Amino acid sequence: MIDLYCERTGPGLWAEPLNALTNLAYFAAAWAVWRIGRGTADPGARLLVGLLVAIGTGSALFHTFATPWARVLDVVPILLFQASFLWLYGRRIVGIAPAPLVGVLAGFLVAAYAGRQFPQLLNGSLMYAPAFLAALGVGLYHSGTQQRERLTILAAVGLFVAAVLSRTMDNLLCSSIPIGTHFLWHLLTASALYLFARGLLVSASSRRLGE
Repeated sequence: MIDLYCERTGPGLWAEPLNALTNLAYFAAAWAVWRIGRGTADPGARLLVGLLVAIGTGSALFHTFATPWARVLDVVPILLFQASFLWLYGRRIVGIAPAPLVGVLAGFLVAAYAGRQFPQLLNGSLMYAPAFLAALGVGLYHSGTQQRERLTILAAVGLFVAAVLSRTMDNLLCSSIPIGTHFLWHLLTASALYLFARGLLVSASSRRLGE
């Protein structure tokens, strides 16, 4: 059994009920993103919807089974969402050629992997530092170039920062908040991922329509 958060005080599938149930937020985000791309055959929208479902599923499995294989299913989908978002944004909005964009994504993934090698720092949240820096850069570009939904991605960055703080503080607050704060990570990241996807898809759609 892997015990990482305040809410889990012993074995059992329902030892983390709040951490498990709040993963429903990812399914709600997937539905909201699907509505944005409804009526289109946009493979990018479908990819992001599928990854949101995978994030919710993997995280729910980890917070119930709490095993190494479930932890992999918890971590990998959100990393794939980050990489997919950066690829789609780089290609559709910024117009970066595939070859240099692959290099950027490779550097991003290496940095995220390096952050995972220090689980004792920030309660394992160091691995999200590259995601924060990349998201902040995208948000500033999106706003500065007057894209559709120009403040949406910056709002998503703000939610992501709050999410990382809630994830980081969880074990530090166990004595005063027995249920911990990790459940806020689910609610905040689900909201942030929806806004990231919205900013991308609405802007890309307006470009295709020539608006």
